[in-house]
Amino acid sequence: MKIALDAMGGDKAPLVNIIGAKDALALYPKIEKIFLVGDEETLKAECAKHQFKDTRVEIIHAPDVVEMHESGAKTLRSKKKSSIAVATELVKQGEADAVVSAGNTGAAVATATLKLRTLKGVERAGIASPMPNEHGVCNLLDAGANPEATAKHLVAYAFMGAIYSKHVMGVKSPVVGLMCNGEENEKGNSLTKETFALLKELEASGKCPFTFKGNVEGHDLFETKLDVALCDGFTGNIILKSCEATAKAMSKWLKLEFKRNPFRVLGAAMSRGVFKAVKQRSSYESYGGSPLLGVNGVCIIAHGGSSALAMQNAIRVAMETVEQSVNPHIEEALAALSE
Repeated sequence: MKIALDAMGGDKAPLVNIIGAKDALALYPKIEKIFLVGDEETLKAECAKHQFKDTRVEIIHAPDVVEMHESGAKTLRSKKKSSIAVATELVKQGEADAVVSAGNTGAAVATATLKLRTLKGVERAGIASPMPNEHGVCNLLDAGANPEATAKHLVAYAFMGAIYSKHVMGVKSPVVGLMCNGEENEKGNSLTKETFALLKELEASGKCPFTFKGNVEGHDLFETKLDVALCDGFTGNIILKSCEATAKAMSKWLKLEFKRNPFRVLGAAMSRGVFKAVKQRSSYESYGGSPLLGVNGVCIIAHGGSSALAMQNAIRVAMETVEQSVNPHIEEALAALSE
């Protein structure tokens, strides 16, 4: 298995990407090669600095970098030799099995969609972002790739998310819910109402490879047995960033309150193990990256602020997605649906 890594993508690139690749090669023997894509001189110097010498590593020169503040779509023409473009091209040409990037999300989505195209039966790709809840992990889909989604797109997301949950996350019977402003059947806007009707019709026909929970609300993301939560990319991105900001704020408030007197400091010290466990469960580092489901190739999008551990896990997610043949399973399910 060969992975193309956008080594210049992310807030802490290339350092965390190189260390993450080094750790991934040490942990996952199934990886035959990792292509480090980016400025050759910079990557060589960084590898030498961290004594990263491995025959399974190959540096591929890419002179340009798409910065986080740039428009992803516009850079497709202005920066044709960017690290994300060259890394994705390796997948297109069959030299790599997957591409991983912590860089500009818009550029990753646009590049993967343009170069790899979409799978048969898929009109728009979607980002499945893992969110921890009481029962395991719920994948929010779409988390930002397609802000102008239609009901047909959301139905495809339901199938793709369920298949990803089943084959990569090991969920035997995936449960899919539709994000809404109320759980009652009549709630929602025109998009959710149309999607609800389509999914109910498919469920009644026995064509769904999942259980449709119906409408779900924000609290269901954390409290309910839910494997996939459907929404358009505009809504999903707001939900994702709001949850991240809330988690950071809660962590900051707890630290401030514990420091108010010696007794609280002592209590915090005694509870250190609990706080560490909660942090690990809720940290994006543990989940690594989010698959861009629906493109004709494996593309994993990691958090822009990813650490080396997060990049290691993003590479692991790419490996598992390829290994479990997620895309062929998606095409098979959508072909059966069209019949």
